[in-house]
Amino acid sequence: MMSPISGQATPTPREAYSARSASPRPARDGVSGGGGSWREAVLVVLAGLLAACATPHAVPKASAADGYGVWRSRGYGWLLTVRPEGLRLHHETAAGCIPDPASSAELVEMFGVQEPGPSADVRDFLAGPGETRYRFDRLAALPARCDTPHVWSALEMFDVFRATFAEHYASFAQRDPDWLARLDAQRSRVTPGMDGRALFTLFADALRSLNDAHVELIADDASSDTLTYEPRPTGTFEMLELAMDRPAREVQREWMRTYRDGILQTVLRGEGHHVANQRVLWGFAAPRVAYLNLLTMGGFVAGEEGKTPTLAQELAALEPVLDEALTAFAGAGAVILDVSNNRGGYDAVARAVAERFTAKPVHAYSKWAMGAKDVPPQMFTLQPSSRPFFHGPVYVVTSDVTVSAGEVLTLALRALPNVVHVGTATRGAFSDMLVKPLPNGWTVHLSNEHYADAQGQDYEARGLPPQRPLDVFKGEDMWHSHARAIRALADSLVPPEAKPTP
Repeated sequence: MMSPISGQATPTPREAYSARSASPRPARDGVSGGGGSWREAVLVVLAGLLAACATPHAVPKASAADGYGVWRSRGYGWLLTVRPEGLRLHHETAAGCIPDPASSAELVEMFGVQEPGPSADVRDFLAGPGETRYRFDRLAALPARCDTPHVWSALEMFDVFRATFAEHYASFAQRDPDWLARLDAQRSRVTPGMDGRALFTLFADALRSLNDAHVELIADDASSDTLTYEPRPTGTFEMLELAMDRPAREVQREWMRTYRDGILQTVLRGEGHHVANQRVLWGFAAPRVAYLNLLTMGGFVAGEEGKTPTLAQELAALEPVLDEALTAFAGAGAVILDVSNNRGGYDAVARAVAERFTAKPVHAYSKWAMGAKDVPPQMFTLQPSSRPFFHGPVYVVTSDVTVSAGEVLTLALRALPNVVHVGTATRGAFSDMLVKPLPNGWTVHLSNEHYADAQGQDYEARGLPPQRPLDVFKGEDMWHSHARAIRALADSLVPPEAKPTP
């Protein structure tokens, strides 16, 4: 789940889906979409792909001409200039104002639709019907400092970095309540001419204590090969890295191959389907027990070089796959929906999947941004799908690898009376990734939103706990335990009438 706007690239569905190794809003394990790369994630943001979608409102679009002028967002730290010739974006903090290098066409992908707010000088901008709504207040003019050329010192860079987190990061209480104080203690180490590598290292060291899958620090293109940051691995990822004395990326790729082979051979007994750019696996795991595994909430289309598929293209690739699978599942007594290795992607994809399993409209979850004063939470409601569906018992399986839009899918499904949550707790990284450029060309991503279930519970940092525990990635056999756990779950769900006669 990324959020807008990168300033430099375009996030892919929250990390090509999500965020790194968590992804989101990917690719540490070789699966595009989860825990992955910044550049992928960025593509999602601009396209509004990652941003979660709210229930469409029957509100007339505002006149484009009425929207001309300068607008300040509530939360998010944006200054949006709307002119007949196009859009411009600046990022504002108490420590300075920075122009976003995104083109007008890219900005239209995020803010191309306007809807009237509660007064003439308040307006909502969004990517399209059902997408996340961002509330803005009209300004008389763009603050003068925003267009004044400025050479930023290392100390000023530190102050912008600090202000960005102080004003927008939503999870200090859950992840590290003393983080800002410890960062402040490092300010005395920064000198006006501090070397870029040393400053990057200072920032990266500070971020590690948050251990947030949706927090990233990306160097400029010229330094990206030498200046890198990744959150430390925990849980399943940490056990994988400790298990083998080889590069982490290589181990993850091998693990993912074993994971997929276990599904196809042990769970589906060689009769499954592996489709949608190898992101979806489905079939029958036992008599009348159907199985559907989604590895990401995007990436169903093989993207062309330099191009990121749109959300519409992703859904166009996924929906026929779901149609075929759910048509085949029509006589099933239960469906296992496995997102135990889902690395995130588009919230809109997550909702489209969840809507295949609800028989009536259901309030699934809500979200709100840090600092968005007097903006009510955005409510997201699942509507029954007009396409093939399954309204019988569903067992959604998660693990600590399940992240971002994979967690949003789980959050939505848990609102349905026919769903049981099985597995272990999810990663706990729900927020879209807010992408902020720094003055020297670096980019920082952070979590600035809260997601809550229908009862108002926020599971950021702690993850969604299962209703029925099932250890799918056991430490003693990380490579094969998943297939065996799913096999056992499937066998336990076989309806009595489908069991062979003794």
